[in-house]
Amino acid sequence: MDKHKLKGWLYLLPAILFLGVFMVYPLIDVFIYSFEEGYNSASQTFFGVGLYNYSYVLHDPYFLQALKNTFILVIVTVPLSTGIALLISLGLSSIKKLRELYQTIYFLPYVTNTLAVGLVFMILFKKTPYSEGLVNLLIGFFGGSSVDFIDGPYWAKMFVLCFYTIWIVLPFKILILTSALASVNRDYYNAARVDGTSKFRIFTKITLPMISPMIFYLVITGFIGAFKAYSDAVALFGTNLNVAGMNTIVGYVYDMLYGDSGGYPSYASAAAIILFAVVLTITCVNLLVSRKANKN
Repeated sequence: MDKHKLKGWLYLLPAILFLGVFMVYPLIDVFIYSFEEGYNSASQTFFGVGLYNYSYVLHDPYFLQALKNTFILVIVTVPLSTGIALLISLGLSSIKKLRELYQTIYFLPYVTNTLAVGLVFMILFKKTPYSEGLVNLLIGFFGGSSVDFIDGPYWAKMFVLCFYTIWIVLPFKILILTSALASVNRDYYNAARVDGTSKFRIFTKITLPMISPMIFYLVITGFIGAFKAYSDAVALFGTNLNVAGMNTIVGYVYDMLYGDSGGYPSYASAAAIILFAVVLTITCVNLLVSRKANKN
C-alpha cells in the first residue's frame, strides 16, 4: 500500500471506528439477542435459541397495530410532504422580493421542539369539557359536526398524526428543494423560452429531471424517517400509545424495553430487526428506481 492510500485510510480511521462501535456492533448484538429466547439482561442468560421471538412479535396484536399505523404514516406523509414541498419551493423560487423572509418563516417549524408543536396541535384539535377546540369551531362554522381528533375515532387520530408529521418535515424538504431549484442552470430556461416552450413543458422536461436526484434523496430519507416515527405520536397522544391505538414500530420496541410491558429485550430486538429489514428493503427498491430514472 502506497503512502497516499495509507494516509487516506488514516483519515477515515476515526469514522470507521465510530461506525463500528456505535452502529455495526449494536446491530450485530441486537441480531443475536433476537434469536435468544427468554433473554435476561440482568443475569445475561437465556433458555433457548430459535425463531420464537419473531413468531411472538408477528402474532402480537400491538405489533400488528403499530405496523399498520407506521405503514399508513409512511404511505400518506412521504408523497404528500414531498409534493407540497416542491410546490412551495417553486413558488418561493418565483418570488424576488422578501424571498429570504419567506424561506425563514417556512423553516421555523424545523427548529421548533417537536413536543411543543405537538402540544399546540393537541390544543387545536382536542375536545375538552370547556372547549370544542379551534378546528371543531371551524368545522361547526361550515355546518359540520365536531370530532374528537385526539381521543375519538381511529381515522380522526390518524389524520391528525399525518397532518402533524407533514407539518414537521416540510421545512427541511422546502430548504433542500429550494436550493436544488436555485442550482439549475438558467441557460436551459432561457433557451426554452426563446423556442416558445410552455411553462408546464419546461417544468417536466427541464426542472424535474435536473432536481430528480434531490427528490429521490428526500423520498428515501422520508421513508426512513417515517418508519422511525415515535416522538410525533407521543407529542399528540401521550406515552401510552397502545391504549390510544396509535403506537408505531419504534414505540413498540421502546415499550418492550422500558414501558409498562417492558423487560423483554428479546422481543424488542426481534421487532427492531423486522423494522431494519423493512427499511433496508424499501431503501434498496428506491435506490434501484432512482438509478433507472437517472439513466433514462
